[in-house]
Amino acid sequence: MTATLQQSPGPASDPVRTPPKPVIDGRRSLKVQIAVYFGVVAPLLALLAAVPFAWGWGLTWVDAGLFAAFYLFAAVGITVGYHRHFTHGSFKAKPWLRVLLAIAGSTALQGPVLVWVADHRRHHAFSDRDGDPHSPWLYGTSPAAIAKGFWHAHMGWLFERDSTNIDRFAPDLAKDAALVRVDRSFWLWTAVSLVLPAVLGGLLTWSWWGALTAYFWAGLVRVCVLHHVTWSINSVCHMIGERPFTARDRSANFWPLAILSLGESWHNLHHADPTSARHGVKRGQIDISARLIWLFEKFGWAHDVRWPNDKRLARLTVASE
Repeated sequence: MTATLQQSPGPASDPVRTPPKPVIDGRRSLKVQIAVYFGVVAPLLALLAAVPFAWGWGLTWVDAGLFAAFYLFAAVGITVGYHRHFTHGSFKAKPWLRVLLAIAGSTALQGPVLVWVADHRRHHAFSDRDGDPHSPWLYGTSPAAIAKGFWHAHMGWLFERDSTNIDRFAPDLAKDAALVRVDRSFWLWTAVSLVLPAVLGGLLTWSWWGALTAYFWAGLVRVCVLHHVTWSINSVCHMIGERPFTARDRSANFWPLAILSLGESWHNLHHADPTSARHGVKRGQIDISARLIWLFEKFGWAHDVRWPNDKRLARLTVASE
């Protein structure tokens, strides 16, 4: 973001930068706060009910297939769209692909695109320091402080009403008319994300019961699983794991989440080199998001992809490595 210049009152009239815009631009409205609680709690209750539900009535192949399809669509929207493209500019994309990625990310029910990006850019600006919206290290290192920090980083921060200033952290996206329309239509993509699985489940099984189970598994449970995978990157991947690259925070690689997070859990490299389109850069580090970006590039849908190179990775590697 380009700073506005003012003339200094001194005799030399040297240009000086205006103070940065505030980090917080106010508080969420009660309506938005209620929506946040519902969006977090309702899928969580569905996940808690999943085990006895499956034990009693089973899980059909239709439910499993719809779960996988809607999970992948929403997860790609978050990892490739919201995160690597919109937040960090890891690649440029055709206008239609930008809109599709913004819609896909919206179906994850993690917030409108401008809000998500502003929060995440704020996270990187203050990572694991005061100002970070979801660091697990804000309360100290005692057992009680670590437990409190984990809760805060994982999902507690979502219930705070402070609103990150979009004009400071995402002014570029706020000028994109197409993205603003997707952002303002978040309620519509939320409805589609929950209703469409039920419609498809009902049509594929030709039954109301099929519609109900698809709504449960591919709607609510799918949203909850993706929520907690994403939130684990904020919490687990800033607490435990390997740190082969130099970063100014406690970001770490946590391999058990690599598949479900589509490569986001190779978090240490991401914080060492935030604009890199690939996070899993070592042999055996599966990064599904990076492979999709590679495919987009091959089809001509993406360009100016910021792939890592050996020289840069060598500079980022810690001395012991």
